Amino acid sequence: MASNGDSAQVSFAPVLAALNTLQSREDQATKEAAHNFLDAFQKSPEAWTTTYGILQSADATVEAKLFAATTLRGKITYDLDQLPRETLIGLRDSLISALAGYSSGPRPIRTQLCVCLANLAIQMSEWKDVLQTVISAIGGSDESGACVLEFIKILPEEVIEGRKIILTEDALAVRTRELLEENAAQVLQLLTQYAQSSSTNPQLLGCITSWLREVPLSDVVESPLLAVIMDGLSAEPSFEAAVDCLCTMFKETREVDEYQSVIEKLYPRIISLRPRIAVIASTEDVDAYKGITRLFAEAGEAWVILIARMPQTFRSLVECVLECTARDQSREAVALTFNFWYEMKNYLVLDKYVEARQQFANVFNDLVDIMIEHLQYPVPESGNEDDLFDGDKEQEEKFRENRHLMGDVLKDCCVVLGATECLGKSFKVIQRWVSTYGASVTESKVPHWQGLEAPLFSLRAMGRMVPMDESIILPQLMPLLVQVPSQVKVRFAAIMAIGRYTEWTAEHPPYLEPQLNFIISAFDSKTSQIMQAGALALRFFCQDCKDLLRDHVQQLQTFYDSVLDSLPSESREEITEGVANVVSAQPVDKIYEIMKLYCDPLMKRLMAAANEASDDHGKLAVAGHLQLLTLFIQGVTPSVHPAEENPAVKYCQEVFPILSALVDNFLDYPAICECVCRCWRTMVFSYRVAIQPLLPAMAEKVVSCFAASRQGCFLWTTDAIVREFAEGAEYVDEATSNAVYRILEEQVVAMLRALNDVPPGDLPDVIEDFFRLLTDALLYYPNQLIPSALLSPIFSAALTALTLQQTDPLIATLCFLRDLLGYGGDDAPRSGDTPIAPEIQQLVQKVVMADGETLVQRCLTGMMFTFPRDCFPDASGVLMEVVNLMPSQFSVWIAKTIEILPAGTVSQAEAQGLMNQINLRMAEGEVRKVRYLLQDFTNSYRRRNVTPRDGLGRLEAARFRFSG
Repeated sequence: MASNGDSAQVSFAPVLAALNTLQSREDQATKEAAHNFLDAFQKSPEAWTTTYGILQSADATVEAKLFAATTLRGKITYDLDQLPRETLIGLRDSLISALAGYSSGPRPIRTQLCVCLANLAIQMSEWKDVLQTVISAIGGSDESGACVLEFIKILPEEVIEGRKIILTEDALAVRTRELLEENAAQVLQLLTQYAQSSSTNPQLLGCITSWLREVPLSDVVESPLLAVIMDGLSAEPSFEAAVDCLCTMFKETREVDEYQSVIEKLYPRIISLRPRIAVIASTEDVDAYKGITRLFAEAGEAWVILIARMPQTFRSLVECVLECTARDQSREAVALTFNFWYEMKNYLVLDKYVEARQQFANVFNDLVDIMIEHLQYPVPESGNEDDLFDGDKEQEEKFRENRHLMGDVLKDCCVVLGATECLGKSFKVIQRWVSTYGASVTESKVPHWQGLEAPLFSLRAMGRMVPMDESIILPQLMPLLVQVPSQVKVRFAAIMAIGRYTEWTAEHPPYLEPQLNFIISAFDSKTSQIMQAGALALRFFCQDCKDLLRDHVQQLQTFYDSVLDSLPSESREEITEGVANVVSAQPVDKIYEIMKLYCDPLMKRLMAAANEASDDHGKLAVAGHLQLLTLFIQGVTPSVHPAEENPAVKYCQEVFPILSALVDNFLDYPAICECVCRCWRTMVFSYRVAIQPLLPAMAEKVVSCFAASRQGCFLWTTDAIVREFAEGAEYVDEATSNAVYRILEEQVVAMLRALNDVPPGDLPDVIEDFFRLLTDALLYYPNQLIPSALLSPIFSAALTALTLQQTDPLIATLCFLRDLLGYGGDDAPRSGDTPIAPEIQQLVQKVVMADGETLVQRCLTGMMFTFPRDCFPDASGVLMEVVNLMPSQFSVWIAKTIEILPAGTVSQAEAQGLMNQINLRMAEGEVRKVRYLLQDFTNSYRRRNVTPRDGLGRLEAARFRFSG
């Protein structure tokens, strides 16, 4: 494998040149060409000798040598079959020699070589004395000791990740036992010896962590290594590694009954660390504080069941976590405790742990106070109230994220203590603020507003946990909320809090008017944040208090019409969604009149915007108005018997011509077409069979518009019609159902013509919508679609769609194929319990027999070359459907596909081994394992091979043709 001299220099000169290009200021095209060259090089057989030559070269840069080591790692992991088996011993010896040469560094190269050697050890089953060979070859100096420790650490990590290496499950299990289980005692002894010379070495602690799954924990805690781990917490260089090690030990002891003796040994040592919380907090070392917090929190998570069982014994641990939570002035570590409080809550609410719940009530009481304190916005050092984080956007985003997580902790506290208790604590904080600062508040200045905003936020966070009959705190609190000062964040928090309690307000009508007035006053604010909060809160008010607001529908419309144009689009939608709820609460005989009152002004705005729309901005305004109309149609769904006229449908009939004209005028602008189609689709889903009077006009429009524009949104609407008016649907007669199927056929023909005219790459989104429509058509019209003459061209279109490389259309196509193939057996998705007719099964089987070989080729080569990773489950699912239908043919089709792969990409031995395994698993009835075999094969193939630039030869897809 080793090569030196001028010839080696010449062989890797192009590689070094390409690496230099990537680090240079060359243009993007040149860099792309260099990247492609290196990608192809890494997968080539020549890389074996070239990479070793670079590693030995005195002239190559550190970066080039790191690239060589990384490439060698990939070769050993994925391409070992490129080498004859008898050369592996030489490869091993060369690797050990190279590792010895880099034992003193650079460390990244040394790490990659350790990984190379570990991956070779996994696959080289004849190499039995792995540890002994490496240790004796590397030597016993301090520098080589670091190298040995790194290899010992990496070996179990690579074995655990062994699924990326091509080994059978049985072979990997055997190798795991040989490399890890049988070496555990030796490693424990070896690490103990190393500990005598360097007890606070972070590398040693990393080795212990890596082997904790293999070495019995009881042996570790009874050995001198436990003292080494604990001592590591006292030295700054080893502190983080010691924390990692202990936390790994905690995770391993989650089965507390099994590890009781280990926990008894660990627990007092962990509790003895409690004084360090205050010490580390005083140093303001954020990383160290996060480490000590993580230590206690993860111990609590692992032993939470013991905390619930033995609250007195483990109380100290809970108090340690609470202290960590309380002392975190930077609020960087507090999030590490959240999962512990959640897990603890889950146990304390169980009846069997009621004693623990009582004993820890005071802890959760303190936790509420701590969370409210941590919710406070910081006081800016600059004094600029408009920049609370002094320009640190990352810190601001992290604070906002943590606030909502703290709100979840407050919810947990509500579950343990009761919502009234927790509300009371927020209420007291507000009262204290009022008594302290209330007299100093002016229109322009609110002293220490952070102390008021935090409890207001906590009220919002706990709102979902408060019962509708709460009668102690909320009656006192609500009058205060509508009197908060006008400081922006305080008022925002108060509006959002009121919006969270609208269900309670619906049960307590006397509080509605002042709250509603307070929310409506938000729309007079000049601050967009306040107006947005008001829109959201009003939405919840109208949703939950719609019956109380029923008599105010006229005044509400006047208000709605007056503020609509001043709001951003999101707030317009929220307030529209809200008032639509109030309209829906009207008596049925008033619905048409009120809906017209609200929607006619919207239609006037819509038509005015359409007349003025000359650019993208104007056309997007049209789309925005359409969305508001859709929200009304979605929200106003009167309960009317299908035989009676639906007042909402009556209004839809009035506006339908306007919507049709919009589509005609803006057929070349997808955003407007999509909004109109969303509106029509919503009509169908909201009013179901009641929309039948509109059905002929709507159907005619979606068919003609799709044929003219080939926009997928018209297929959405068709899909909605198919779902609601399918064969057998309630209140749908046979004539209507048959008419809907004819509409479906027209859309299918139009789409097939489109695919005949243009390549699938030009219609990816439409293809997605098309196959989602067909998936529903299979569900609702299987007995019409499958016997249809269109089935064969549809199947061919699906095969053509599998040449795409976009995730969503591929998944839609693959899901359709899975469902279709299901009709060839007994396991198809269908809308009723009627068994699949034999003639239907035979028709599907006939299609598969005719085109199954191409289907297998498309799926297998897609997984090897072009499919995104997210498509793999569905692609392998299609293959499994073929296995179930035609197992013997499937095996033949797989073999044929492998035969015509690009020359040299699969060895004869690998192909034969795969086919032997597939046939064996199929003979044993283990279809699931066939799926895993194919996934492993395609993953390995994809890693090893580049898609040929001159195409896939005989695997290339033929052009789709349709003459219908």
